[in-house]
Amino acid sequence: MSGFSADWLRLREPHDVRARNLTVLDAVAASLKPRSSVRVIDLACGTGSTLRALSPRLPSQQNWKLIDNDLDLLALATAMPLAKATAATAIPLDLNRDLETALDEAVDLVATSALLDLVSDTWLDRLAGALAARSIAFYAALSYDGRTEFTPPDSFDTAITAAVNAHQRTDKGFGPALGPAAAAFAIACFEALGYSVVHGTSDWAIGPDDRDLQNEILSGSADAAHEIGALSLADTTAWLARRRDAVAAGRSSLLVGHVDFFATPSATR
Repeated sequence: MSGFSADWLRLREPHDVRARNLTVLDAVAASLKPRSSVRVIDLACGTGSTLRALSPRLPSQQNWKLIDNDLDLLALATAMPLAKATAATAIPLDLNRDLETALDEAVDLVATSALLDLVSDTWLDRLAGALAARSIAFYAALSYDGRTEFTPPDSFDTAITAAVNAHQRTDKGFGPALGPAAAAFAIACFEALGYSVVHGTSDWAIGPDDRDLQNEILSGSADAAHEIGALSLADTTAWLARRRDAVAAGRSSLLVGHVDFFATPSATR
């Protein structure tokens, strides 16, 4: 499950690449460096951004299983050019229903990006337990953590952000979502299961020239606030108009908070 359009994934990917936490990426690479080949499962792979970000840091011989329930995104993911010794197989799967099926094969690493804030505590407990039972390492990137900073400030920014965070906690297909609490919850889960966890922020720093991404985020924020009903339609519409004016004038920037982590089991299989 990704739940995102290909256009949105294409728009955000350059910012994801810049935001990914290098300390966490280095920890993933160091853990797999002794291997001559690696087997990776990418959960909710979208168009394959995790593979593109991670593959250059791994041993040259790689076998990826790309899992999503969106056939169009899977087709895009498997159409991308790959290094000579890298293979990728698309697997259409409902991760809410068939999570354990995805993990029932030999694998060195399970990875995901921008997924955990969409899932419930029950599902995340289930994932952590399934990985621990199989002693599989886990890399999770770009989980939204509830922080959004707008420049220049507006009197309604705090209310809009609170509404977005409330919307993030609604059901996204896995039960009531953890939203901004997802990364902290996941880290605690893995540490309780005896994993060692390296983590750090992976914030989007979106500048005045990034108008398309800013406008998408602002529109999505206004839509979420309207759906939650925390503000009047008039107040939400006026906030969006002011924000769009600042973007058009080249005066707007955004910071959107994320967390990356890498969890390794205490013993390898």
